[in-house]
Amino acid sequence: MLTKLPFRRSTTGDQHRAHDALDWAWLTDKAVGVLVFVGGISAIIFILSVFTFITRQGIGFITDTMEVGEFLTSPAWRPTSDENPTYGAFALIVGTASVTGLAVLLAVPFSLGAAIFIAEFAKGRVRETLKILIEFLAAIPSVVWGFIGLSIMNPLIIELFDVPVGLNLLNAGIILGLMSAPIMTSIAEDALKAVPDSYREAAEAMGATRWQITWKVVLPAGRKGLLAAILLGVGRGFGETMAVLMASGHSINIPDSPFDSVRALTASIAAELGETAVGSDHYQALFTLGILLFIVTFVINLTADLVVNGIKKR
Repeated sequence: MLTKLPFRRSTTGDQHRAHDALDWAWLTDKAVGVLVFVGGISAIIFILSVFTFITRQGIGFITDTMEVGEFLTSPAWRPTSDENPTYGAFALIVGTASVTGLAVLLAVPFSLGAAIFIAEFAKGRVRETLKILIEFLAAIPSVVWGFIGLSIMNPLIIELFDVPVGLNLLNAGIILGLMSAPIMTSIAEDALKAVPDSYREAAEAMGATRWQITWKVVLPAGRKGLLAAILLGVGRGFGETMAVLMASGHSINIPDSPFDSVRALTASIAAELGETAVGSDHYQALFTLGILLFIVTFVINLTADLVVNGIKKR
């Protein structure tokens, strides 16, 4: 008697389909990996490309014309002089640093205060309204801020402080502080919200008040993000062009008071580059100012990274 063997379905088709699915998944994984890698190094490529471009444009001035001592210590910026052109950038450096410093001094207290209120004290609709308003402030173009400094702050400073000109260091610092505050507030608020709620609950269980929790627990725990917010504000101020050009008076001067007009590095590049002959010493000197700005920005970011890493290790 013959025994009926059980019927076995061929699995060759299933194996092929499984193999094709594995090949497709492997190819997809590799493609995504390549895209992520390219995206990761694209910022480095762009930065190196920008630095290479400005260096090529300014290297002739650096090697052939520039005197380092004069460039860094002389306040005489007269690149268009027919008899004795001079390229002293000291007054421009001081003008940029003074405007940025004043802006940070004005913006940091208000920004951190607003971030603390939104993150720790405001509730419901009040919090959402304030966050929307801050985002609207961050979206205002820099040229509009420049018009505010030119049309509103200029006569206001003249009337309040009885000075002949309202386009000065104080005007530019206030405008730049208002421009930097929304970004600093948003990042600082995110840093405070990132502090785990368990920290607040533990402090509250020990009898701490809302302000004690904020001052003793939340702010120390979020100091890395707060530092990043402040440094981003410094970078925004150092690289701002149009608003500073319109509000500072654009006068080459080493300021003795907040009511003196100044000129920033970025404003000088924006105002003069379009009127210089390509390849001339003046043209290359302006790109040298761009190299200086690039280096200073790099040092600021490097310092921020070192400080944050140091805090993280502690």
